[in-house]
Amino acid sequence: MNNRLNSLDALRGLAILGMVLSGSIAFGEVMPAWMFHAQVPPPNHTFNPNLPGITWVDLVFPFFLFSMGAAIPLALSKKAENLPFHQIFIQLFSRLTLLVLFAIFTFHARAWVIEESPSLGTYLISIAAFACLFLMYGNWKSFVSDKLAIALKVIGITLAIAFLAFYPFAYGDFSLSKSDIIIIVLANMAFFGGLIWYFTRNKAIWRIAILPFVMAIFLASKNEGSINQFIFNLSPAVWVYKFYYLKYLFIIIPGTFAGEWFLKEGKKELAVNGDKKPMLLICFLCISLLAINLWGLFSRQLELNLTINLLGAACLILLAKDLRQNELVNNMVKAGTYLLLLGLFFEAYEGGIKKDFSTYSYYFVCSGLAFLTLLAFSLIEKMGYLKPVTNFLADNGKNPMIAYTAGNLLLIPLLKITTLSSWLDALNTNALVGFGRGVIFTGIVALITVLFTRIKFFWKT
Repeated sequence: MNNRLNSLDALRGLAILGMVLSGSIAFGEVMPAWMFHAQVPPPNHTFNPNLPGITWVDLVFPFFLFSMGAAIPLALSKKAENLPFHQIFIQLFSRLTLLVLFAIFTFHARAWVIEESPSLGTYLISIAAFACLFLMYGNWKSFVSDKLAIALKVIGITLAIAFLAFYPFAYGDFSLSKSDIIIIVLANMAFFGGLIWYFTRNKAIWRIAILPFVMAIFLASKNEGSINQFIFNLSPAVWVYKFYYLKYLFIIIPGTFAGEWFLKEGKKELAVNGDKKPMLLICFLCISLLAINLWGLFSRQLELNLTINLLGAACLILLAKDLRQNELVNNMVKAGTYLLLLGLFFEAYEGGIKKDFSTYSYYFVCSGLAFLTLLAFSLIEKMGYLKPVTNFLADNGKNPMIAYTAGNLLLIPLLKITTLSSWLDALNTNALVGFGRGVIFTGIVALITVLFTRIKFFWKT
């Protein structure tokens, strides 16, 4: 089997472009509240942890986490069969290290971190940092000799470390504690998620059994002198690891099951010959439940939202049951609807569903919706629909590190240098035009990413 799963890449691409879009739309009162994180509403965008609800912005990070979890079995299954554990561990630890370096370097390379009032030279440094990342993470072995590829990587890492060590940053000297928290969380999830999957790859029930212990530590972590608090606070280096990050195992671990089911499906084709109506209905229901929950949980129409979800889940299960030959569809529907409903029944706990500070309802609802969205992408792909759209998203999902940094380190500096940023800022007039601002910015980032994907140049850890 080709371990590159296009529908999974499309989900990852949707998530990464969603991250870029959410950060590039117009800011402030011209946009409605559901265009931002639910806990940082306009016009002042002041964080309010007491506001319950989620928006589409709150889904992009868990969807990316879920896709990371699903990719773990696809990436490690053959290695787990053929390599001893210590080699697997070295690979996972190397990835952790490279992602932490990526988080620290890309944070410090942003123009507004380098200098309080960025100048032309500052923007050029950011662009140079973007180029340096190509040296550090590019798949050079596909283009040059192994020795030259290693030399390029060493040069890139050396330049990055020298920059961090000697440059006088605007907000104080370089600090390991200053980094991109999103990437730090992803680094931890890639490492611990990979280890957990490796040891439970033949005993999936033990993977699930880990989660109640993680939950127990969180629930009692504030009890003074308890073993729970000791474990929660224990860290060899807080700038790399905090137990707090392990809360996202509630999304990563469900994702590993999706990856295993796709792996098991192998080269078998879903039965799409003949009547496609059941599969189209499943796709429609999956996407509808996504939209309905965003509306219902944000508007706080909880009773109506739960009722619709119960009916929708029942319909999905009945439709999937008719596709008896499609074990993948049945598994994805059962897991997705179970987690979604579990999250909705947890909704009243912790003051309602929230991304920050994240609640158990948030983990379960997002995981359930991720199962259903991935299933919809897979069925759409198998039926041959919307190929240009899914392939475009997948091309971004195959190169997420480029997509994540191209905006901050390349596009924004270029817009500032050319003064085109003032034209883009002039679009902050109303909701429609303000959204268009984000679409333009995100579209350019997507095209840059697709360009490198099409020439098969990838950033890898």
